Amino acid sequence: MFRTPRKLESEPELYEVAVRALMRRAHSVHEMKKSLERRSDDKAMIMSVLQRLKRQGMMDDARYAKQFTRQRAEIRKQGKFRIARELRARGIPDRHIDAALKESAKETDERALVRQRIERKLKMFRGEVDERKIVSLYRSLLRAGFASDVVRGELRSVTREEMPAVEAAVDEDAI
Repeated sequence: MFRTPRKLESEPELYEVAVRALMRRAHSVHEMKKSLERRSDDKAMIMSVLQRLKRQGMMDDARYAKQFTRQRAEIRKQGKFRIARELRARGIPDRHIDAALKESAKETDERALVRQRIERKLKMFRGEVDERKIVSLYRSLLRAGFASDVVRGELRSVTREEMPAVEAAVDEDAI
C-alpha cells in the first residue's frame, strides 16, 4: 500500500521528522516510537529523540489523553468505553486514560449525549419506529461507547415502552 520510508542515519534528521509529524497532529509516545522505528533501526537514537521531545514538552501522554477525550466526547459525542478503547489502541497507559475520563465526566453529561444521539437518529427514521429500529439504535449507541444501562434508560424514556432484551454488541467488562 505505502512504500517504506527512507531510513535516516542521523539524530537531527530523525528529530526533524518527529517535529514535522507533531506539527500535523498530536501523537502519543507509543505512536511516535512506532513511527520513528519505521524510519531508523538505531533504538538508542530513537529513545534519545523521544526523551528530547518529552523534555521540550512536545509530547505528554497525560495531556494527549485529556485533549483526545475532550475532543471525542464534546465534538464527536462518543462514550467513555469507546474513548478508552481508542486510547488503549494508541498506547496510552491506563492511569492517564482514567484521569482523562474522570475529568471529562465532570464536564459532560453522558445521558444528555445519549439523548441527543437518539433524537437525531429518530428524526432520520422513516415510517413507524418498530422494535427492529430500536434494536439498531441501541447497538449503534453501544458501539459509540455508552453504557448499556444509560442507553436503555434514555431509550425507554424517549420511546415510552419497555426495551427488548438484546445481547450487548460491545463487551463493557472488557473495557
